[in-house]
Amino acid sequence: MSSEGISVVVPVYNSRETLKDLVNRLESVLGSCDGTFEVILVNDGSKDNSWQVIEELANGHKLVKGLNLMRNYGQHNALLAGIRAARYATIVTIDDDLQQPPEEIPKLLGKLNDGCDVVYGTPQAKQHGFWRNLASQIVRLALTSVMNAKTARNVSAFRAFRTQLRDSFACYDGPFVSIDVLLTWSTKRFASVSVRHEQRSSGESNYTFLKLVSHALDMITGFSTLPLRLASFMGFLFSLFGFGLLIYVVTGYLIRGSIPGFPFLASIVAIFAGAQLFALGVIGEYLARIHFRTMGRPSYSIRSTAGKNDICEPKNTQSRESQDGC
Repeated sequence: MSSEGISVVVPVYNSRETLKDLVNRLESVLGSCDGTFEVILVNDGSKDNSWQVIEELANGHKLVKGLNLMRNYGQHNALLAGIRAARYATIVTIDDDLQQPPEEIPKLLGKLNDGCDVVYGTPQAKQHGFWRNLASQIVRLALTSVMNAKTARNVSAFRAFRTQLRDSFACYDGPFVSIDVLLTWSTKRFASVSVRHEQRSSGESNYTFLKLVSHALDMITGFSTLPLRLASFMGFLFSLFGFGLLIYVVTGYLIRGSIPGFPFLASIVAIFAGAQLFALGVIGEYLARIHFRTMGRPSYSIRSTAGKNDICEPKNTQSRESQDGC
C-alpha cells in the first residue's frame, strides 16, 4: 500500500448510463488534488452491460480498475471487495448514481486531514421519497445499537477513511457485511461534513424499503446483542407481571373466595406464550447467523478483474483469479 494517494471505491449495479460521467468527474476532481489516485469499480452482479462499460473504462483510463463479482452480494459486500483491493492511504466510497457529487470529495478529505479517521458526507437535503427516507431512518436506529448515536445520525454511503482501518477486519469473511460497523472496530474518531445531494439522473434506486429494513435487521442481529437484551428485559418485565398476578389471585381468593375464570386464565396464557415465542424468535435469529457463519460462506467471490495495473486480491477471499505476487 502506498503512503500517499486516494483510492475511490464505487459499488456498481445496473449503472451503465452514469459510469462514464462518474469516472470523468472523478478524474477531474482528483486530478486537481495532490498525490496519485485510482478508481475501483466493483460490479455487483449487474443485469445490464455495466461490466462491459467498466472494461471499456479500464482500458481507456489507466487509473481505473474493475472487479467483477460472481453474483449480486449486496452493496456493502461489494464495497468490502473494493476496499481490500485499494492500494493507497485514503479510501473514498461513493455511489454510482451521481446523487453524491464527486466535486464534494475535497470537503471530506479536508476534514480527514484535521485528525479524524472516518468522515461522512451528510446530505443537506435528501432527494428520496417518503418510504426510502423512512427506511433510512430505521437503518440509522439500527446503527445506534453498535455505534454511538451522534455518529449513526450522520452515516451515509459517501465516506472517506484511512486505509489502515481495514486491518482490524482483514479476517472478516461472513456473508453479512456492514462497512460502517466494521469501521467502528478500528476507531471512534468519526466526523461528518454537509454535502450536496442531487437528483438521480437516470434509473431507479436499487434500495427498496424492504431491502433497507432487511439490512437494518442484519446489522442488529449480526453485530449487536441488543435483541437478546431486549428479550431478557421483556422476560424480566413479564416475570414481574406474573408475580403481580399471583398476588392478585391470592388476594382475590382470600377476600372474595373466587376469581374470574376462563377468560382471565386464557388472557394470561396468551400474554406469556407471546413473550416466550418472541424470545425464541430472537434466539433463533442468532442461531441462524451462527449457522451461516459456520457454513463458511464468503463475503464475496471475484469472477474477473479489469485494468492495466494488477489488482491484489486478499488472501482470505475466494477468487478464480491467480493471486501470485499480491
